[in-house]
Amino acid sequence: MIPFFGKFFEKKSDLQLALKNGAVIIDVRSPFEFDAGHIKGSKNIPLENLKVRVNEIKQYNKPVVIVCQNGIRSSTAQTFLKGKGVPVYNGGAWTNLNKII
Repeated sequence: MIPFFGKFFEKKSDLQLALKNGAVIIDVRSPFEFDAGHIKGSKNIPLENLKVRVNEIKQYNKPVVIVCQNGIRSSTAQTFLKGKGVPVYNGGAWTNLNKII
């Protein structure tokens, strides 16, 4: 049986491979949340700013891994960015991704 969130988040091995191949980590939490703790080297683009910064994200010319506090905002961001043609992975909670990189 697949855990409820298991179908929404990427497999650990897929995330590790994406990061090994240069994926950019984008944290979609608020600046306040980001300042309280984040993955070293990640970029903070709050979910509400994603729409106006999608062209910037496309210019990375790399896949992105989206993280947030618990995976809800990252799922929303993943759906939006996929719709804009960005290769994107849902990393879920930043603290979980931080443990595997």
